[in-house]
Amino acid sequence: MLLVCSIIFQGCATAPKKNDQDLDPIDPHEKVNRVSYNFTDRVDRLLFEPVVNVYIDYVPNAAQRSIGNFYDNLSYPNVVLNDFLQGKVQQGLQDTLRFAVNSSIGLFGLFDMATHMGLQKHDEDFGQTLGVWGVDTGSYLFIPFLGPSSERDVTNIPVSLFTNVLFYAGLVVGSSFAAPLTILGAIDKRARLSGPMRIRDEAALDPYLFVREASLQQREFLIYDGNPPLDLYYDPFQDNPFEKDSKKQKQKRNYD
Repeated sequence: MLLVCSIIFQGCATAPKKNDQDLDPIDPHEKVNRVSYNFTDRVDRLLFEPVVNVYIDYVPNAAQRSIGNFYDNLSYPNVVLNDFLQGKVQQGLQDTLRFAVNSSIGLFGLFDMATHMGLQKHDEDFGQTLGVWGVDTGSYLFIPFLGPSSERDVTNIPVSLFTNVLFYAGLVVGSSFAAPLTILGAIDKRARLSGPMRIRDEAALDPYLFVREASLQQREFLIYDGNPPLDLYYDPFQDNPFEKDSKKQKQKRNYD
């Protein structure tokens, strides 16, 4: 994976031509990204999708939820770390308690007991932390097998690796223990994406653009904790429609 990522970054490091009028400022490396997307999509349809379909059809929903809870709990230290890095001290303490409860009472995270105790689940990562710190998103990137990202959000890959309990369990016990769990985790993650990917296939004229726009909007939504500024969703060359309506109402009152 590191080798593939290094090849992608070397391709993206090539400066785009300034006189190219068709160059998208959000996605200046679209050509490389589309190659990565198409390659990942082919591997997914040939290898992952058949396995995931069997997993969804034959593994009971309750077992799927427990497996998903288990892997969410393994990676939850990443959420705790970035809570504190973003200055969310109270949320960080709550998420620390959530991780402790699910790891103990919840039997290593198989059961989400913390939610039943009122400890809400959060979604934080290092890419969001950099966004909170004011780091610009940068160019859009599609990482093979990992999916959509950006020059800012790709920094979360090593951070999420070193904050995952499975990484250290593999170092202690060995790859014979970690490898099957890693494969099962990939199947679980792909199974959870089956719904959105089905929507992509049915609704998108250009699946690549659909994934890109959806992922960029989701990232902004997460960075602003569900309350992004309105100007993220309006054309920057157009007036704010709410401001325009308020001006009309003000002019009408003055006329009256």
